[in-house]
Amino acid sequence: MDSIFALNNVLWLVFVLVDLILAVVVFRFFGKQGLYILIVASVIVANIQVTKTILLFGFTATLGNVLYGSTFFATDILSELYGKRQARRAVWLGFVAMGLVVVWMQFGLAFVPGPDDLASDALATIFGMMPRVAAGSLIAYLASQHHDVSAFHFWKARTQGRHLWLRNCASTMVSQAIDSVLFCFIALWGLYDTGTWLEILVTTYALKWLVALLDTPFIYLAVRLHRQGLIQGADSLDG
Repeated sequence: MDSIFALNNVLWLVFVLVDLILAVVVFRFFGKQGLYILIVASVIVANIQVTKTILLFGFTATLGNVLYGSTFFATDILSELYGKRQARRAVWLGFVAMGLVVVWMQFGLAFVPGPDDLASDALATIFGMMPRVAAGSLIAYLASQHHDVSAFHFWKARTQGRHLWLRNCASTMVSQAIDSVLFCFIALWGLYDTGTWLEILVTTYALKWLVALLDTPFIYLAVRLHRQGLIQGADSLDG
Protein backbone atom coordinates (compact mmCIF):
# COMPACT_ATOMS: atom_id res chain seq x y z
CA MET A 1 0.00 0.00 0.00
CA ASP A 2 2.82 2.41 0.86
CA SER A 3 4.45 1.71 -2.50
CA ILE A 4 1.18 2.58 -4.25
CA PHE A 5 0.95 5.94 -2.50
CA ALA A 6 4.67 6.52 -3.11
CA LEU A 7 3.82 6.50 -6.80
CA ASN A 8 1.80 9.67 -6.17
CA ASN A 9 4.96 11.42 -4.96
CA VAL A 10 6.85 10.52 -8.12
CA LEU A 11 3.91 11.43 -10.36
CA TRP A 12 3.53 14.79 -8.62
CA LEU A 13 7.19 15.72 -9.19
CA VAL A 14 7.01 14.57 -12.82
CA PHE A 15 3.79 16.57 -13.26
CA VAL A 16 5.50 19.72 -11.94
CA LEU A 17 8.44 19.35 -14.32
CA VAL A 18 6.25 18.52 -17.34
CA ASP A 19 3.92 21.44 -16.59
CA LEU A 20 6.79 23.94 -16.29
CA ILE A 21 8.50 22.61 -19.42
CA LEU A 22 5.24 22.92 -21.36
CA ALA A 23 4.76 26.46 -20.01
CA VAL A 24 8.16 27.49 -21.37
CA VAL A 25 7.45 25.76 -24.70
CA VAL A 26 4.11 27.56 -25.01
CA PHE A 27 5.83 30.87 -24.23
CA ARG A 28 8.61 30.09 -26.72
CA PHE A 29 6.19 29.60 -29.63
CA PHE A 30 3.27 31.86 -28.73
CA GLY A 31 4.76 34.61 -26.58
CA LYS A 32 2.65 36.47 -24.05
CA GLN A 33 -0.54 35.33 -25.80
CA GLY A 34 0.52 31.78 -25.01
CA LEU A 35 0.86 32.71 -21.33
CA TYR A 36 -2.69 34.11 -21.37
CA ILE A 37 -3.94 30.81 -22.78
CA LEU A 38 -1.88 28.88 -20.23
CA ILE A 39 -3.37 30.84 -17.32
CA VAL A 40 -6.95 30.40 -18.56
CA ALA A 41 -6.50 26.64 -19.10
CA SER A 42 -4.69 26.15 -15.79
CA VAL A 43 -7.30 27.99 -13.74
CA ILE A 44 -10.15 25.98 -15.26
CA VAL A 45 -8.51 22.55 -14.99
CA ALA A 46 -7.06 23.24 -11.53
CA ASN A 47 -10.57 23.94 -10.22
CA ILE A 48 -11.71 20.59 -11.59
CA GLN A 49 -8.72 18.70 -10.23
CA VAL A 50 -9.07 20.27 -6.78
CA THR A 51 -12.21 18.21 -6.15
CA LYS A 52 -9.99 15.10 -5.95
CA THR A 53 -8.10 14.39 -2.71
CA ILE A 54 -4.90 12.36 -2.78
CA LEU A 55 -2.11 11.29 -0.45
CA LEU A 56 1.19 13.07 -1.08
CA PHE A 57 4.31 12.57 1.03
CA GLY A 58 2.15 10.96 3.72
CA PHE A 59 -0.40 13.79 3.95
CA THR A 60 -3.88 14.44 2.56
CA ALA A 61 -3.81 17.02 -0.23
CA THR A 62 -6.02 18.20 -3.06
CA LEU A 63 -5.04 17.79 -6.67
CA GLY A 64 -4.75 20.97 -8.70
CA ASN A 65 -1.86 22.56 -6.82
CA VAL A 66 0.55 22.08 -9.69
CA LEU A 67 -1.56 23.78 -12.34
CA TYR A 68 -2.70 26.52 -10.01
CA GLY A 69 0.86 27.16 -8.89
CA SER A 70 1.96 27.52 -12.49
CA THR A 71 -0.40 30.48 -12.96
CA PHE A 72 1.87 32.45 -10.62
CA PHE A 73 4.83 31.37 -12.74
CA ALA A 74 3.10 32.74 -15.83
CA THR A 75 2.11 36.06 -14.25
CA ASP A 76 5.66 36.51 -12.93
CA ILE A 77 7.01 36.12 -16.48
CA LEU A 78 4.47 38.66 -17.71
CA SER A 79 5.40 41.03 -14.87
CA GLU A 80 9.11 40.69 -15.57
CA LEU A 81 9.01 41.10 -19.33
CA TYR A 82 5.83 43.01 -20.16
CA GLY A 83 4.94 44.96 -17.03
CA LYS A 84 2.25 45.12 -14.38
CA ARG A 85 -0.60 45.96 -16.77
CA GLN A 86 -0.14 42.82 -18.87
CA ALA A 87 0.16 40.64 -15.78
CA ARG A 88 -3.08 42.01 -14.34
CA ARG A 89 -4.81 41.53 -17.68
CA ALA A 90 -3.88 37.86 -17.49
CA VAL A 91 -5.27 37.64 -13.94
CA TRP A 92 -8.62 39.02 -15.08
CA LEU A 93 -8.71 36.68 -18.10
CA GLY A 94 -8.37 33.71 -15.76
CA PHE A 95 -11.09 35.10 -13.50
CA VAL A 96 -13.56 35.64 -16.36
CA ALA A 97 -12.84 32.21 -17.86
CA MET A 98 -13.57 30.43 -14.59
CA GLY A 99 -16.75 32.45 -14.08
CA LEU A 100 -17.99 31.47 -17.53
CA VAL A 101 -17.32 27.78 -16.88
CA VAL A 102 -19.34 27.90 -13.65
CA VAL A 103 -22.33 29.52 -15.36
CA TRP A 104 -22.21 27.20 -18.37
CA MET A 105 -21.93 24.04 -16.27
CA GLN A 106 -24.81 24.98 -13.98
CA PHE A 107 -27.02 25.23 -17.06
CA GLY A 108 -25.63 21.89 -18.23
CA LEU A 109 -26.47 20.20 -14.93
CA ALA A 110 -30.03 21.57 -15.01
CA PHE A 111 -30.89 19.54 -18.11
CA VAL A 112 -32.65 16.24 -17.44
CA PRO A 113 -30.41 13.42 -18.73
CA GLY A 114 -31.70 11.02 -21.34
CA PRO A 115 -32.27 7.30 -20.62
CA ASP A 116 -28.97 6.31 -22.26
CA ASP A 117 -26.88 9.01 -20.57
CA LEU A 118 -23.55 7.87 -19.15
CA ALA A 119 -22.04 11.11 -17.85
CA SER A 120 -24.69 13.03 -15.91
CA ASP A 121 -23.93 11.58 -12.45
CA ALA A 122 -20.19 12.03 -12.88
CA LEU A 123 -20.64 15.62 -14.07
CA ALA A 124 -22.97 16.35 -11.13
CA THR A 125 -20.38 14.99 -8.69
CA ILE A 126 -17.61 17.18 -10.10
CA PHE A 127 -19.41 20.32 -11.15
CA GLY A 128 -22.09 20.22 -8.45
CA MET A 129 -19.35 21.31 -6.05
CA MET A 130 -18.09 23.93 -8.45
CA PRO A 131 -20.11 27.01 -7.37
CA ARG A 132 -18.64 26.87 -3.85
CA VAL A 133 -15.23 25.72 -5.03
CA ALA A 134 -15.22 28.39 -7.74
CA ALA A 135 -16.33 31.12 -5.32
CA GLY A 136 -13.45 30.26 -2.99
CA SER A 137 -11.05 29.90 -5.87
CA LEU A 138 -12.03 33.15 -7.60
CA ILE A 139 -11.88 35.25 -4.43
CA ALA A 140 -8.57 33.69 -3.43
CA TYR A 141 -7.29 33.94 -6.99
CA LEU A 142 -7.99 37.67 -7.35
CA ALA A 143 -6.61 38.55 -3.92
CA SER A 144 -3.46 36.47 -4.23
CA GLN A 145 -2.69 37.23 -7.87
CA HIS A 146 -3.07 40.99 -7.47
CA HIS A 147 -0.82 40.78 -4.42
CA ASP A 148 1.67 38.72 -6.42
CA VAL A 149 1.87 41.26 -9.23
CA SER A 150 2.26 44.18 -6.82
CA ALA A 151 4.80 42.35 -4.64
CA PHE A 152 6.80 41.27 -7.69
CA HIS A 153 7.21 44.87 -8.82
CA PHE A 154 7.89 46.00 -5.25
CA TRP A 155 10.84 43.62 -4.99
CA LYS A 156 11.95 44.43 -8.53
CA ALA A 157 12.19 48.13 -7.59
CA ARG A 158 13.91 47.36 -4.28
CA THR A 159 16.55 45.20 -5.97
CA GLN A 160 16.87 47.56 -8.95
CA GLY A 161 16.04 44.78 -11.37
CA ARG A 162 18.54 42.31 -9.93
CA HIS A 163 17.92 38.97 -8.22
CA LEU A 164 15.04 37.63 -10.28
CA TRP A 165 14.93 34.55 -8.04
CA LEU A 166 14.21 36.75 -5.01
CA ARG A 167 11.20 38.58 -6.43
CA ASN A 168 9.88 35.38 -8.00
CA CYS A 169 10.00 33.46 -4.72
CA ALA A 170 9.22 36.28 -2.27
CA SER A 171 6.14 37.49 -4.14
CA THR A 172 4.79 34.02 -4.91
CA MET A 173 5.29 32.46 -1.48
CA VAL A 174 3.36 35.19 0.35
CA SER A 175 0.69 35.22 -2.35
CA GLN A 176 0.29 31.46 -2.10
CA ALA A 177 -0.29 31.76 1.65
CA ILE A 178 -3.09 34.29 1.01
CA ASP A 179 -4.55 32.04 -1.66
CA SER A 180 -4.42 28.84 0.42
CA VAL A 181 -6.08 30.33 3.50
CA LEU A 182 -8.88 32.04 1.56
CA PHE A 183 -9.58 29.07 -0.69
CA CYS A 184 -9.57 26.40 2.02
CA PHE A 185 -11.81 28.46 4.29
CA ILE A 186 -14.39 29.43 1.65
CA ALA A 187 -14.42 26.25 -0.46
CA LEU A 188 -13.59 23.42 1.93
CA TRP A 189 -14.58 24.45 5.47
CA GLY A 190 -17.22 22.04 6.76
CA LEU A 191 -16.66 19.45 4.04
CA TYR A 192 -14.00 17.70 6.11
CA ASP A 193 -13.32 17.27 9.82
CA THR A 194 -11.11 19.97 11.34
CA GLY A 195 -7.99 17.82 11.40
CA THR A 196 -8.27 16.88 7.74
CA TRP A 197 -9.12 20.48 6.81
CA LEU A 198 -5.99 21.78 8.53
CA GLU A 199 -3.92 19.07 6.89
CA ILE A 200 -5.24 20.09 3.48
CA LEU A 201 -4.53 23.77 4.22
CA VAL A 202 -0.94 23.11 5.29
CA THR A 203 -0.17 20.69 2.46
CA THR A 204 -1.84 22.96 -0.11
CA TYR A 205 0.46 25.81 0.85
CA ALA A 206 3.54 23.61 1.18
CA LEU A 207 3.05 22.10 -2.26
CA LYS A 208 2.48 25.50 -3.88
CA TRP A 209 5.57 26.77 -2.06
CA LEU A 210 7.54 23.86 -3.51
CA VAL A 211 6.24 24.64 -7.01
CA ALA A 212 7.46 28.23 -6.54
CA LEU A 213 10.95 26.96 -5.71
CA LEU A 214 11.02 24.51 -8.60
CA ASP A 215 9.85 27.06 -11.16
CA THR A 216 12.78 29.46 -10.52
CA PRO A 217 15.17 27.90 -13.08
CA PHE A 218 12.35 27.88 -15.63
CA ILE A 219 11.61 31.59 -15.21
CA TYR A 220 15.31 32.31 -15.81
CA LEU A 221 15.09 30.17 -18.97
CA ALA A 222 11.99 32.01 -20.17
CA VAL A 223 13.60 35.42 -19.60
CA ARG A 224 16.76 34.30 -21.39
CA LEU A 225 14.80 33.09 -24.42
CA HIS A 226 13.04 36.44 -24.58
CA ARG A 227 16.26 38.47 -24.32
CA GLN A 228 17.82 36.37 -27.08
CA GLY A 229 14.90 37.19 -29.37
CA LEU A 230 13.75 33.56 -29.56
CA ILE A 231 10.11 34.14 -28.65
CA GLN A 232 7.79 33.63 -31.61
CA GLY A 233 4.06 34.21 -32.05
CA ALA A 234 2.48 37.59 -31.40
CA ASP A 235 5.64 38.92 -29.71
CA SER A 236 7.53 38.88 -32.98
CA LEU A 237 4.76 40.97 -34.55
CA ASP A 238 4.85 43.42 -31.65
CA GLY A 239 8.47 44.18 -32.46
